[in-house]
Amino acid sequence: VLVLYDRLLKLKEMFNSKFGSIPKFYVRAPGRVNLIGEHVDYCGYSVLPMAVEQDLLIAVEPVKTYTLQLANTNPLYPDFSTSATNIQIDKTKPLWHNYFLCGLKGIQEHFGLSNLTGMNCLVDGNIPPSSGLSSSSALVCCAGLVTLTVLGMNLSKVELAEICAKSERYIGTEGGGMDQSISFLAEEGTAKLIEFSPLRATNVNLPSGAVFVIANSCVEMNKAATSHFNIRVMECRLAAKLLAKYKSLQWDKVLQLEEVQAKLGISLEEMLLVTEDALHPEPYSPEEICTCLGITLEELRTQILSPNTQDVLIFKLYQRAKHVYSEAARVLQFKKICEEAPENTVQLLGELMNQSHMSCRDMYECSCPELDQLVDICRKFGAEGSRLTGAGWGGCTVSIVPADKLISFLANVHKAYYQRSDGSLAPEKQSLFATKPGGGALVFLEA
Repeated sequence: VLVLYDRLLKLKEMFNSKFGSIPKFYVRAPGRVNLIGEHVDYCGYSVLPMAVEQDLLIAVEPVKTYTLQLANTNPLYPDFSTSATNIQIDKTKPLWHNYFLCGLKGIQEHFGLSNLTGMNCLVDGNIPPSSGLSSSSALVCCAGLVTLTVLGMNLSKVELAEICAKSERYIGTEGGGMDQSISFLAEEGTAKLIEFSPLRATNVNLPSGAVFVIANSCVEMNKAATSHFNIRVMECRLAAKLLAKYKSLQWDKVLQLEEVQAKLGISLEEMLLVTEDALHPEPYSPEEICTCLGITLEELRTQILSPNTQDVLIFKLYQRAKHVYSEAARVLQFKKICEEAPENTVQLLGELMNQSHMSCRDMYECSCPELDQLVDICRKFGAEGSRLTGAGWGGCTVSIVPADKLISFLANVHKAYYQRSDGSLAPEKQSLFATKPGGGALVFLEA
């Protein structure tokens, strides 16, 4: 609390020197770490994240003009100003201010407002960027809550999460909604099982004898700037359609792998067997997908593929479906183990995290050499389990570490991964840290 108070005071001073006035209120939204359930939210399946203590703060002053002025305490992020009456988001460039504009536009469109009041905003964050801890989604959520507060309107946390999840797509990321949901629904001291359609969150109490440690690979991954992410979303959608067709379901309406399971009314384990029967491990060409579905290439391009996946030549449908169905099952097992709390809880959770990483690496192909190396180092020095978290292709790992091994674990991992002889990694204190479940988004009024 004192640290937060200090940051708010500093932010107030910087705001005053920047805009020559005092903020009326402050909004905070946390980053998050996903403990298990990677790349399953946009397929309709539950995930198991917790908020981290690192967060984003925005100091806000509504103004009478129709100008939105954004500034950042970090000089890497340049100032931005635009007319609040005409919000344009450039999908081609994932610049920091565009994430703010997503949240703003989401609230504006939800209430059907043509004009928004202007505001001065100063943003301050301590979530490492492009690290898979959802700094970008925290900014979208913060901006949504800022806009709601300026308008003097009310929405539930669930409604806010759903609006912000949808509005982040303005920047071209086809995400599933986990990041925005945990940002609003998080509670201190507990992780959450987050389920979708309808959106709901259930407390999951983590074992007291273990600590979750986040380690940054220092390989930056910018979700919106890479096509990897959107290709995976499309591969899952195509796999769902082929599985539905194989089972004589109305495939053209199906968008998510979860819908196929729900329509068939079978278990995740049985879905894995259906996947073995229906799909082959060799990659599919667009032509073969058309043959399977009985459609033309033109129909595939215009009716199914998104603009940024129209030129993809191979789709690995079998591997992606196998990852999603097995990972969705691991999420449920993780929650069950936490609830039943057997003697060897930490070991069992660790095994699930290790299986998750293997599936992300081999079936979903969303790891990278540095992440694999970091995971190995974490396991070597005492983690019961370690995996990539937050989409992958760089970013962070999360490890479950017995509490009595924490001090030696941090020292050894620091030495083995961050103190390379070639000095290629300049670690910040944000690179390796133990974390506990933090609280969700909040508004503070200036006293």
